Amino acid sequence: MAPAAKPSARPANEGGAGRAYGDPMTTTALTAPTAPTADDPRNLRDARAAYWAEHGFGADGGEALRWVPVEVLGLTLYLPNTDARRRAVRVHDLHHVVTGYRTDLTGEAEIAAWELATGCARMPAALVLNLLALAVGMLRAPRRMLAAWARGRRSANLYGVPYGDALLGRRTDEVRRELGLDRPAAPAGAADVAGLAITALLGGLLLALPLVLLVVLVVAVA
Repeated sequence: MAPAAKPSARPANEGGAGRAYGDPMTTTALTAPTAPTADDPRNLRDARAAYWAEHGFGADGGEALRWVPVEVLGLTLYLPNTDARRRAVRVHDLHHVVTGYRTDLTGEAEIAAWELATGCARMPAALVLNLLALAVGMLRAPRRMLAAWARGRRSANLYGVPYGDALLGRRTDEVRRELGLDRPAAPAGAADVAGLAITALLGGLLLALPLVLLVVLVVAVA
């Protein structure tokens, strides 16, 4: 995944695309991930601030927003910017910095696949948002979802690292190396395909749940 930092009341970014964690989720042309610079002496705080500025997310990345506008197929929904989402987004945006995944619809789905594969169950908000984004991504660019999933299974994330000045003050390139993001991409194997398929199925069921409940409600009152 979302990840807004994702579903967030942030303005639309490049090409009117959006993020799984918030911002317009409209159809946009497929774009390749942006490869981070191998030697990046900036600390994570400065790199993330530059990322926010580049995409027009504001000085705080949208954290102060009470409601997050999420545009899906031309419809704008407003979701509460809960504390759980804020905690997830703080780290999710750092992941954008170190992985290079973009903030368009496909890029958000890629980072969702990567985060799920690295393990994000300790952050429930990230888990749910990532499952939803992955389900959409599988319909849009399944091969890229597989590549991101395979990359995630061979690297680590920052969800288990205490968030604060100590983390934000670290050099971006050093963090990338520690997470295993400086290594060449490995080809996906059978275990990757199976793991992605099962996880995407869960995401699809979660995505379809509101529609199922609506149908049940209509039948119940008919």
